[in-house]
Amino acid sequence: MIKGSLTQGNAAEVIVIGGGIIGAACADELASQGVDVLVLDCQRPAATAAGMGHLVVLDHSPAELALGEYSVRLWRELAPQMPDNCAMRNNGTLWLACNEEEMAEAERKQSALSEFGLACELMCGAALANAEPSLRPGLFGALEVTGDGILYAPNAARWLLQRHAERVRQQQAEVVEVQGNRVRLADGQWLQANAVVLANGIHARELCADLPLQAKKGHLLITDRYPTQISHTLVELGYVTNAHKSDGPSVAFNVQQRPTGQLFIGSSRQFDNEDPATDAAMLGRMLRRAMDFLPDLGLMNGIRSWTGFRSASPDGQPLIGEHPHQPGLWLAVGHEGLGVTTATGSAKLLAAQMLDSPAPLELDAYLPQRFIGAHAHA
Repeated sequence: MIKGSLTQGNAAEVIVIGGGIIGAACADELASQGVDVLVLDCQRPAATAAGMGHLVVLDHSPAELALGEYSVRLWRELAPQMPDNCAMRNNGTLWLACNEEEMAEAERKQSALSEFGLACELMCGAALANAEPSLRPGLFGALEVTGDGILYAPNAARWLLQRHAERVRQQQAEVVEVQGNRVRLADGQWLQANAVVLANGIHARELCADLPLQAKKGHLLITDRYPTQISHTLVELGYVTNAHKSDGPSVAFNVQQRPTGQLFIGSSRQFDNEDPATDAAMLGRMLRRAMDFLPDLGLMNGIRSWTGFRSASPDGQPLIGEHPHQPGLWLAVGHEGLGVTTATGSAKLLAAQMLDSPAPLELDAYLPQRFIGAHAHA
């Protein structure tokens, strides 16, 4: 149990490394339970600022479904307290089916989500055309998941860090070494706490070499402001095979309407490519795929494109818990493309372990032991 009086020389009860959405959510949750937290962030480019901010429940595994549903529910509970600049919207997701095979996937998905208590409804092609007239004609149908949403993650992270300002202190500093509950800063200073939380995405590998994290590069583009084109976040059901389960470079249609009137366009995945530069060929491939679904995109002005890196574990689930070989070092990493979605739930799971309180979900699927240490190889 980490909570308690500070020992002499401690910087805080808990040091959180990383001020993105995961680190912010962990700091917020611990502070809400009376823990004094120091958040160290060196302002490096983070997935929080690079991503789409899509709050979406996926069901590629029971663990993913459980954490996603719980986390999105927590975001909806927070929504009334969030400032307008977080741009939180409960706009729902439409999973688009191009053919009978994908419609069968929509039906399977509806069954899985409905069993978990999520509100979702199948649409025929005509109903889809009526709901989203900007889509190309001839689509087979869709699954609407009404509880999904969007938010502007950088502002949401800042809000979380400020909610309990009396207990959360922020410091701009680069951590260059971690030893259990101690960290060394770039200026040579050592800081100590009752516990350290590593929550800095793909950069966590630099501080903890045994983390099995792979970078998955993604491209995004945002348009100029236009009259509203779509009302849901639109994702192709081909995403299941084209992107999420692919081992090679892939693209899939994923577009949301921002409250500003801009269209936010994704998505792509590249493995073993950690060059932050925009890949014109990959970006072009992604945009052509988007125009297959929304033909009018070709008439719009794209004002900015950029890349980011998802931090993926081998099984797609995050590592949440104490490092098996470094007592005092806790992990909240490996969220891949669901860091914004699952930040709230991940923070609850981590805090429950750190404070020795009941966890809201079964923990085994998220514990670091499944990859780190002898147990992982049994």
